[in-house]
Amino acid sequence: MYRILKKQPLTSQVVLMEVEAPFVAGKCLPGQFIILRVNEQGERIPLTIADYNREKGSVTIIFQVVGKTTKLLSQVEEGGYISDFVGPLGSPSETEGFSRVAVIGGGLGCAIAYPQAKAIFQTGAQVDLIAGFRSKDFVILEEEMKACSTRFFLMSDDGSAGEKGLVTNKLEELILAGADYDRVIAIGPLVMMKFVSLLTKKYNIKTIVSMNPVMIDGTGMCGGCRLTVDGQTKFACVDGPDFDGHLVDFDEAIRRSKMYSHQERQSLENHACRMEGMK
Repeated sequence: MYRILKKQPLTSQVVLMEVEAPFVAGKCLPGQFIILRVNEQGERIPLTIADYNREKGSVTIIFQVVGKTTKLLSQVEEGGYISDFVGPLGSPSETEGFSRVAVIGGGLGCAIAYPQAKAIFQTGAQVDLIAGFRSKDFVILEEEMKACSTRFFLMSDDGSAGEKGLVTNKLEELILAGADYDRVIAIGPLVMMKFVSLLTKKYNIKTIVSMNPVMIDGTGMCGGCRLTVDGQTKFACVDGPDFDGHLVDFDEAIRRSKMYSHQERQSLENHACRMEGMK
């Protein structure tokens, strides 16, 4: 069992949890993830490690309440326990050897972009961090991202936070202004990562994206997290989650991400009905 040391709502639908997991905290690196179960009857879900404290033996996760399992997880209070917390899984992100990097985070993807930007910034590299959200109501980790970037740019679809516009608009503006990036890292919705990659391909800037497809065992055995990269089948859990954005088949990944939408909605509705019936 794994104890919840801290629980903090970041928005109405996004929650930060610090989990007591000393063995995971002792080995994890930016870009890796864990797989958890809320209880012994629950499903396994992957969540990226947002931060860690080796001395305290804790790992921070950030998740959005969108389905049954994240709903159940959000109901575990500080001091409570979850059943399983397995990791670190996946290959760590490359964070050394850069002089200037643009890190792009979209929505909840900022929770994954943040630890990568932090690790790169600590090496002494220049980091331009561009964070995009739908509106001010969805902004998370603003101060944390500012602290680990040379320049921070906040974008929103409606202009209610930072500048109005897309992250790709700001990225191209910086490139045209002379920013000589040796790497772009893009993490967020598949559509966002696709268009960032299309933009950087035009300027011949290597771009890394973090893929999070359907995942079950996290060890490469189930094949559920497969995606096509440079015409070859790869597994996000063991070959990634980081991949060259110019080689990922985003259209296929987007199609596969919608395969179980109906079942996910049905599971959440059934859970809500059971909870209502117990009142």
